[in-house]
Amino acid sequence: MIARSLSEKHGYAVRAACEFLELSPSSYYYCNHKELEQPLKADLEVVAGQHPTYGSRRLTHQLRRKPFEYRVNRKRIQRLMRKMGLLRPVKRRKVRTTDSQHPYLRYPNLVKDLEIIHPDQVWVSDITYIRLQNDFVYLAIIMDVFTRAIRGWCLSRTIDQQLTLDALRAALQGQSR
Repeated sequence: MIARSLSEKHGYAVRAACEFLELSPSSYYYCNHKELEQPLKADLEVVAGQHPTYGSRRLTHQLRRKPFEYRVNRKRIQRLMRKMGLLRPVKRRKVRTTDSQHPYLRYPNLVKDLEIIHPDQVWVSDITYIRLQNDFVYLAIIMDVFTRAIRGWCLSRTIDQQLTLDALRAALQGQSR
C-alpha cells in the first residue's frame, strides 16, 4: 500500500501520508481478516480435535497461547466453530420437580370427554414452582376451564397440603361474591 510505504520508508506521518493520498487514516491500519482465516480454521480444527470437550472460551484461550499466539476474541472463534460444525448444544441442568414414582393412587380424568358449555362447570388446578435466586416458591392455582379465569391462588415456600387448600379456599370465597 502506498500510504504504508510513505510512512515507513520515507518517514512521513501516517496522517500526512493519508491526507496526501486522500484516504482515511483507518485505511492505513486496516487488516484484512479473511487472509488470516484459513490458517486460523486449520489450527482451530487441530485444537478442537485435541480437546473435544472444550467450548469456544477454552479454545480461544488455547489459540492465544503458544505455539499459535493468535489475537482473536471468543465471538470470532464461536462464529468459526458454528461455520465448521464444531459447536455443541449447551446442556442445561434440569431440576426435577415432579415425582411420578410414588405409591399413591392415581385418579382417572373424569372430565376428559365432558363438553364444557358454561362458566364454573369445571375447575382445574395445578402447582408450579418459581425459581428465586437461592431457592423456590410454589404457586397453586385454581382455574375455570370455560372462561380460563384464575379463581384462586396461593404462594408458599413449602409444597404441602396447606398450599392447595388455601388456593381452594380463595377460589370458593371469590365464588360466593
